[in-house]
Amino acid sequence: MTKHEHEPVQARGRGDQATDITSAAPVPPPPDGGFHAWAQVVSGHLVVALTWGYAASFGVFQSHYESTLPQSPSDISWIGGFQVFCLLFISTVSGRATDAGMARPVVAAGAVLLVLGTFMTSLATEYWQIFLAQGLCIGLGQGLMWLPSVTLISTYFMRLRVFAVTTAATGTSTGGIIFPAMIQYLIPKIVLTPRSGFPWAVRCMGFVVLAMAAVTLVLLRPRLPPRKSGPLVEWSAFKEPAYMLFTLGVFHLYWTLYFAFFYIQVYATEVLGLSEDSGATLIIIINALGMPVRAPLGYLADRYVGPLNCLIPCVALCGILMFAWAAVHTTVELYVFAVFYGLASAAAMALFVGTVPSLTKDLDKIGTRVGMALTIMSFGPLTGPSVAGTLIARTGGKYLAAQMWAGAALIVAVLALVGARLIISGPHVRAKL
Repeated sequence: MTKHEHEPVQARGRGDQATDITSAAPVPPPPDGGFHAWAQVVSGHLVVALTWGYAASFGVFQSHYESTLPQSPSDISWIGGFQVFCLLFISTVSGRATDAGMARPVVAAGAVLLVLGTFMTSLATEYWQIFLAQGLCIGLGQGLMWLPSVTLISTYFMRLRVFAVTTAATGTSTGGIIFPAMIQYLIPKIVLTPRSGFPWAVRCMGFVVLAMAAVTLVLLRPRLPPRKSGPLVEWSAFKEPAYMLFTLGVFHLYWTLYFAFFYIQVYATEVLGLSEDSGATLIIIINALGMPVRAPLGYLADRYVGPLNCLIPCVALCGILMFAWAAVHTTVELYVFAVFYGLASAAAMALFVGTVPSLTKDLDKIGTRVGMALTIMSFGPLTGPSVAGTLIARTGGKYLAAQMWAGAALIVAVLALVGARLIISGPHVRAKL
C-alpha cells in the first residue's frame, strides 16, 4: 500500500480543479483536519490492512496448502501471486471510477467480494476452488477497495498530507500482523473435528474482515464532486527512457519482493526444522517492521532527499539481503534476516509511486502514469512466486537457485532505477529526486 502506492495518484489533477471538476460549484480548500478528514485516514488504514496486509499474509496459507494439497509449491504460489496481480491490475480501473464519483459503490462492491472470497476459502477443499475464492474473488475485491479509499485522503489534507497518507499506509503492517496470527494460532484452538481447524480459523478471519469493511464504509466520505477522467494509457510515456527504466526497475522489484513473504515460513519449517508457530512469527515480524519505518521515511524523502534517491538504496539492500539469505543456516540468522528484510522491503514498497512526479513535467498525467506502471508491474507478483517455487522444486527443495534469481533481479532493478535517475538529473549526486 505507504506513501507508498497512493500519493501521486491522489495528486492527479487536484492542482487545477477548474479544468477537471464537472460541477461549476466552487470547491473549498482541504480542511487539513477535523473529524471527517481523520475518519478517512482511519478508513484508509483499514483498507490497506484488508488489501496489502492481507496479501502479505499469504505465507501462512502457502505453508498450510503445501501440507494439505497435492500441488507443488510453485502451483500453490500462483494463488497468492494472482491475488496481488488482481489487486494491482484492477486498481487502475477503480481509481478512475473514483474520479467519476463512484468511490462508495466501488468500495462496497469490493468489500462484498472480499468477504465472500474469504468465507468461500474456508469451504474450499480443491485447488481450483481455492484459486477462484482466494486468488480471483479476494484479489478483485481488494483491487476495487484499495485505490478509491486511500485516494480520498489527499482531498482532505494539504499541509499534513504526507503524514496522513503514510499513517494510513501502515495498515499493511496491521493486516500483516492480525491475519497470519489468526490463522496460525486459531487452528489448534478450534479443532472440532479432525479437519475443522483451518476452515473455522478462516471463518473467524472472515468475520474480522467483515467488521473492518463495515467500519470502512461507514467512515468513507468523498469530498470532491465527480471529475472528468482522462485516457487510461498515455502512449507518449513509452517513448521516454527515464519512465521506461523506472517501470522496468519497479517490475523487477515486485517480481521478487513476495518471494520471502510467501516462502519464509516454508523455509523455516522444512529447511531449519522450526515449528509452524515459529514460522508464522517470522511472517508477522516481516510485516510488523513496516509500521515504524514507512512514515519517517516518507517524511525524509518528501522533505530532504527525494523519493527516487531513497528508493534506490532500499532496493539495493533488498537485493543484498536476498543474496545473504543463502548464508542463513540457523534460527537466529533467519530472524535477523527477517528483521532487516522487513525494514528494507517496507521502505521499497513505500517509495515506488512517490517517484513518479520526478518522471513527468505535467502533474495532470501523474495518475495515468501511475496506473500504467501498476498495470505493468502487476505481472511481476503474478509470476515471481511461481518462478521461485519452480526453482526450488527443480533443485530438490533447495533454495539457493531461487535466492540467487531474486537477488540478481533486484540488482537489475537497481541498475534500471539508477539509469532513470541519471537520465533525469545527470551525474549530480545532490539532486533531489
